[in-house]
Amino acid sequence: MTKIEPTTTPKLQEQKFGFNQYAERLNGRAAMIGFVLALAIEYLSGQGLMSWLGLN
Repeated sequence: MTKIEPTTTPKLQEQKFGFNQYAERLNGRAAMIGFVLALAIEYLSGQGLMSWLGLN
């Protein structure tokens, strides 16, 4: 019995939900922006982020 190899590769669509490359890149960029904003708030206000939010 011989194996039959497919002649073409199926074109798979990129998944829209879950862990995909686009979602991970977007999440990383949002985290970097949030971290820089937290540092800027602490530097400009002279108090920690939690104190600035009134949670401390």
